Amino acid sequence: MFPQFTEDQSAIREAAHAFAMAEIDPGAAARDASGEFPKAILKQLGEMGFLGMCVPEAYGGGGSDFLSYILALEQVAYADASVAVTMSVNNSVACAPILSFGTPQQKERYLKPLASGEVLGGFMLTEPDAGSDAAALKTRAVHVEGGWQLNGSKAWITNGGVGRYFVTMARTDPDKGKKGISAFILDAHQPGVIMGPPEAKMGLRSSKTVMVALEDAFVPEEALLGKPGDGLKVAFGGLDGGRIGIAAQALGIAQRAMDESVAYARTRRSFGKPIGEHQMIQTYLAEMEARLQASRLLVYRAAAMKEAGRTCTVEAATAKLFTTESAVWICDRAVQIYGGYGYSHEYLVERLYRDVRVTTIYEGTSEIQRMVIARELLK
Repeated sequence: MFPQFTEDQSAIREAAHAFAMAEIDPGAAARDASGEFPKAILKQLGEMGFLGMCVPEAYGGGGSDFLSYILALEQVAYADASVAVTMSVNNSVACAPILSFGTPQQKERYLKPLASGEVLGGFMLTEPDAGSDAAALKTRAVHVEGGWQLNGSKAWITNGGVGRYFVTMARTDPDKGKKGISAFILDAHQPGVIMGPPEAKMGLRSSKTVMVALEDAFVPEEALLGKPGDGLKVAFGGLDGGRIGIAAQALGIAQRAMDESVAYARTRRSFGKPIGEHQMIQTYLAEMEARLQASRLLVYRAAAMKEAGRTCTVEAATAKLFTTESAVWICDRAVQIYGGYGYSHEYLVERLYRDVRVTTIYEGTSEIQRMVIARELLK
């Protein structure tokens, strides 16, 4: 009966859960309140091999399979979604494109520090006027002696200000449209890369998200990722994996909301009995559990297909669409079950509700997932 995990997968899941509850969960509320970036926790995750889980051990990674990564990410999100999104970005849109499109020299130079947690990475695609329509980006890369100079603006850059290496998309040939966009590995520790202040976000408050200005930022010739014009190929090459990763984050948040709701329904009393004995609360819990079980099967199936090398565009988009939308609904019901307390910072479900909301937006909105699914069905 699916899912059936190998011994290694089960061990990784258990290790991730134990670490998450012992080291990540205790300070999550304080970090949410202060916005403090969990630098020490990320260092530990790197030492455990969780920041480059699918990167081969030869390049400093964990050498794990994709499903193991999804299982670990889910457990981290269960404790703190802000830590999970940093882990996800480093794995899925920093390490993964370099692993897929990088030269042996690029893998040696960039993957080892990224996978070990020595430095963090990120992804610069979105711009103030180019989000879902990635081909509309305006950032320009001009060829100069020894490399390229980048000028433009990037928006909603996770790990901005705390990361070093960013897979960055820029237009190298404006006359070629989508085929005139190239991908670069940008070192953010240089003049010309100007990180804005952290965005004041609704949720994921200890994860750093910034605007970035590029003013003659230099990228050496050997940091071109793929060939000139391969930018969107690089950007979209990891979309299936990225979508499954966001679904796993949402799944972890939703499972925590479910567990907190069940515990509260057992102990909170109204009208002389635990609220869990009221039919309406039971109805909420039953529907929450049904959506959780369906989401988990969708996420694990998509992850297993990707690991097996099978095309999983529809499955990945379906997993993200259903799981994130369900997770938002589950967290909303959790707040409702808690009543007035659910609206208070004192209770965890309030943070879960704020953290989960963005999962229907980043790595492709729910609307984009519907377009992807329909397009694939109508081919």
